[in-house]
Amino acid sequence: MPTDAPTLAVKRLDPDRDADLPLPRYMTAGAAGADLVAALDAELVIAPGARAKVPTGLAIAVPRGFEAQVRPRSGLAIRHGVTVVNAPGTIDADYRGEVCVLLVNLGAEPFAVRRGDRIAQLVIAPVVQVAFEVVDELDATDRGAGGFGHTGVGGGA
Repeated sequence: MPTDAPTLAVKRLDPDRDADLPLPRYMTAGAAGADLVAALDAELVIAPGARAKVPTGLAIAVPRGFEAQVRPRSGLAIRHGVTVVNAPGTIDADYRGEVCVLLVNLGAEPFAVRRGDRIAQLVIAPVVQVAFEVVDELDATDRGAGGFGHTGVGGGA
């Protein structure tokens, strides 16, 4: 990891209960996302089509000018159809509550989440706040007002 990398302050909300759980960590040197794990006291079963709010037991202090994005894990998605409902979920720099992961089971079978299971990835990304200005006209582009499927890329309708 570069020595000039921003620091993410992480607080265990119940240090006695969750000391056995790893902090978010990058699983490879080139990983963009750090794995988040479930801080559950008991197994949580998510029925097909159902959603669940899964606690991580952590609160974070995202540096100003950044956001934390909660993203799905591709392995859960391909093997079980489990993903993050609001992907990516955004954690703002001024939020100090518990990081929770909103999972949905799009698969055909119930999915069990257990304590310590890797349930999502945390990506830290820069953000820019803009000033909004009302104008009478917008600059013209080749695409114009074409919406979904109107770019002509990929041959789709």
